[in-house]
Amino acid sequence: MAPNTAVIEQKVEYKLGEKQEYKTKVVWFNVVLFLYLHLSFIYGVYLGFTATDARTLIFAYIYANVGGIGITAGAHRLWSHRSYKAKLPLRALLCIFSSIAAQNDIYEWCRDHRVHHKFTETDADPHNIKRGFFFAHMGWLMCKKHPAVAQKGKTVYLDDLWADPVVRFHRRFYVPMVLLFCFILPTMIPVWFWGENLWTSFFVAGMARYCISLNFTWLVNSAAHYFGDQPYDKYIEARENVAVAFLANGEGWHNYHHVFPWDYATSELGYTLNLTKIFIDFMAMIGQAYDLKTAHPELVKNRKLKTGDGTRLKEVEDSDGDVCKTS
Repeated sequence: MAPNTAVIEQKVEYKLGEKQEYKTKVVWFNVVLFLYLHLSFIYGVYLGFTATDARTLIFAYIYANVGGIGITAGAHRLWSHRSYKAKLPLRALLCIFSSIAAQNDIYEWCRDHRVHHKFTETDADPHNIKRGFFFAHMGWLMCKKHPAVAQKGKTVYLDDLWADPVVRFHRRFYVPMVLLFCFILPTMIPVWFWGENLWTSFFVAGMARYCISLNFTWLVNSAAHYFGDQPYDKYIEARENVAVAFLANGEGWHNYHHVFPWDYATSELGYTLNLTKIFIDFMAMIGQAYDLKTAHPELVKNRKLKTGDGTRLKEVEDSDGDVCKTS
């Protein structure tokens, strides 16, 4: 029997004119991994209170912060935003530190972050806060990316990243570097140097430390886009969050950062809750970091007056020398 061509054409026309809504596709393998990671964290906390040498706890805290510097000073401020330049020894060191953090290789981390800045709060934003707090925090890593992320991501410039041999090296050897620096070394150092139990060391200095450092970084995508003031631009979701600044080595001054992403300090508050700025300044002092970029104070002041929400701004002198009072 010949098909009814009129019906077929009608169906095709309907499908073409119909708005196709994107449906989130869960990656269950990642869900299982994150479930195991967080259960390991709970168990690691239990061991931390009941069976762990105090030196292991101190070591885990320090090691977590070292890995955090690899992300904040390395993948973020150096490679993603080019807010300063670094000589080869510092770049190699930051590559190792990034391996401790194990948040994807430098190239992939920077690619996602540049897409986030260019298309923030749209479907092309990998961790779009408008899709919910949990999605921005960690849900985006548990499902397939929205098609717009891949489509718009192709427009982001990445050639400068691939031109760096350190970035290429990290991408090629990412898995063995993560196994060594994120899991094997932090597990074995307490065992080798002060006789910590291997099982305890793995779950405390390995898994629990890794889990909490991940969540501290994820808070920049979630809490720092949800809670806090907007002194520089009240029309974007990025916010100034003191708690996140403390937990993420200075990355919580996020409203400032989204307005002035090229500023290596990501803040106008100096060293206030900004361990990463202290690290970069020290590296500059010993000649490893240079060409540190900052936003001019006059530019910052004008942006506050133009688009800020009035917080962190009690008195500002306008260009004529008069005092402009704000709430």
